[in-house]
Amino acid sequence: MARSQPRPLYTPEEKVRRDESPWTIVQGVLAPLQFVVMIVSVVLLVRYLGTGEGASAAAVSVVVKTAVLYLIMITGSIWEKVVFGKWLFAGPFFWEDVVSMGVMALHTAYLVGLVIPFTSSVGLAWLALVAYAAYTVNAIQFVLKLRAARRQSEEIERSQNAELAGMVS
Repeated sequence: MARSQPRPLYTPEEKVRRDESPWTIVQGVLAPLQFVVMIVSVVLLVRYLGTGEGASAAAVSVVVKTAVLYLIMITGSIWEKVVFGKWLFAGPFFWEDVVSMGVMALHTAYLVGLVIPFTSSVGLAWLALVAYAAYTVNAIQFVLKLRAARRQSEEIERSQNAELAGMVS
């Protein structure tokens, strides 16, 4: 029995919408920005946990990271709507979106903890680090998905070129 090819990440129509959407560029800028903000925040959180100094700077860094996360989630949802016709949980990115919701919940719990202190500032710092670990897993999901899509697209292009070359011969 022949194995069927997996569905490409993007249909030809979705790929055109992706390539023409300004939201693709927005995502391409926000994703590395969010990663840099997280790295700075991790340094501040680890410094706070290690020395007890810089609690305010660490807290502000988590709030900034969370704001960037909210921004990338909102613009990412718009991007999914433009490309796939769904605000969230479009088939090709379903599991990435599921994990993103967990990441959002952890970051939001941190913000709630600032307003309604349900734990100490040390506990909140650890919560932020757990949120960042979840975010890192989510970022890896997206990177792996996009790399697989690029490989799949290159394979399809090679196959089409080989077919065209066969027709010309």
